[in-house]
Amino acid sequence: MKTAIVTDSTAYIPKELREQFDIHMISLNVVMGGESYREEVDLHAEDFFQEVKKENKLPTTSQPAIGDFVDLFEKLSTNYDAVISIHLSSGISGTYQGAVTAGEMVEGIEVYAFDSEISCMAQGFYVLEAAKMAKQGELPTVIIDRLNEMKKTLRAYFMVDDLVHLQRGGRLSGAQAFIGSLLQVKPLLYFQDKVIVPFEKIRTRKKAMKRIEDLLAEDAQSGSEYQACIIHANREAEANEWRNELKEKYPNVEFMIGYFGAVIGTHLGEGAMGLTWVKK
Repeated sequence: MKTAIVTDSTAYIPKELREQFDIHMISLNVVMGGESYREEVDLHAEDFFQEVKKENKLPTTSQPAIGDFVDLFEKLSTNYDAVISIHLSSGISGTYQGAVTAGEMVEGIEVYAFDSEISCMAQGFYVLEAAKMAKQGELPTVIIDRLNEMKKTLRAYFMVDDLVHLQRGGRLSGAQAFIGSLLQVKPLLYFQDKVIVPFEKIRTRKKAMKRIEDLLAEDAQSGSEYQACIIHANREAEANEWRNELKEKYPNVEFMIGYFGAVIGTHLGEGAMGLTWVKK
């Protein structure tokens, strides 16, 4: 059985990796300055953070149209028997449900939609694992079982410089955002039950990043091998510096650098920093 792997743009998997593993991408949209852009196609992260500084109004985002999914699945049906479609958390976007609905509308190919319950490279870890298994000819059900197994060890924590973006985008309650702004805290955030919630309130950026490292250390001290990714919103130099520090301390963890692109960056704001890891 030949299985195609589909994900959305918020996994932020670099184009060269998508091409290497035959990963098909469907874009979410960013509306900025009265124009709609397809993320990772018309608008890339580095350009987004430059352009958003020129705008008086925060951008908005939207999920792919169901028709976009239908078109992609129908196209894939000519060469594949099945599709595994892996998407950002259904608690913050309707993208996953769009894939489910489109899958029911398309004939000639079996569609397995998978809710990552998260986003960015944490979502990307699922996609890359699925793509490697698909290349080896594994059955879709076997791949889905593996992704569900990964959920048990996948962790992701992130911090933002300013809670205003999350508050306005409705991804964090107004009361929580107000308290954060008032106290000048740098809350650690994470996904719980598919939505973004505070994990701990921490006073400074430096202490927040140290706390994330401590959480990694709790898992890494087992000696098991882990894959990890530092994710940044236009803070590449800081991300590289952090990676170099962590690489020395945790030789059993393989680190890569990822980024918050336009859609997730709209809700987190520039300066956000996160770390995700999963047991190999």
